[in-house]
Amino acid sequence: MGSLNLKGDRGMTDLETGVHMIFGGTNVSRGPVSKRTRTSTTKEGLSRERLHKDTLIFSKEDLEDMMEPHNDALVISFLSNNTRIKHVLMDPGSSVNIIGSEVVEQLGLLDQVIPTPRVLHGFNMIREETKREITLPINTSGTTQNTEFQVIDGDMRYNALLGRPWIHNIRAVPSTLHQVIRFPTRDGVTTIHGEKQAAKEIFVVHDEMPTSTCPASDEEGSV
Repeated sequence: MGSLNLKGDRGMTDLETGVHMIFGGTNVSRGPVSKRTRTSTTKEGLSRERLHKDTLIFSKEDLEDMMEPHNDALVISFLSNNTRIKHVLMDPGSSVNIIGSEVVEQLGLLDQVIPTPRVLHGFNMIREETKREITLPINTSGTTQNTEFQVIDGDMRYNALLGRPWIHNIRAVPSTLHQVIRFPTRDGVTTIHGEKQAAKEIFVVHDEMPTSTCPASDEEGSV
């Protein structure tokens, strides 16, 4: 499958105010390096105890390879329909998940879009009207979750946004400071590392047009 690079390394355009953080509307809950976290803690007067395997911990070790201080957004990628979707913004302040209509078109899934009029309000209360939604299976670090997205027309700095519905559904805790997302699984705690370079690219304004589609592997494309 070819590479679907809608938001390339060089082609970024302005995003209209009110799309970054979306908290209006109704909350909907429907139903990528992994490692198990084992740690311990010392309490006053008590011997060291092993924490529960599902305990989500962020430590100084997560900051070792990071330039501090930083103000980077948390950006990841996920797999859907055998295509890796890059430039995905994590936004715990958003009550909905969002995906660009161009991304859905490149995935070849426009026929699965459902007409659903909805009005979203940004942090500055500017209205953004959406007319369509789609449910996609998204895979992060081997964990697949059916996720409902509001489909947005027009240009965005990111290909998709994952808000509270996905975060809460998967029981994840994102940390922009540590640039990781952690969530419990049956095998322990899974960690998704943020893509630092992608985070910087999303919020850099370029005068150039987005880069064109370029080939990838036969098994997996990318957006």
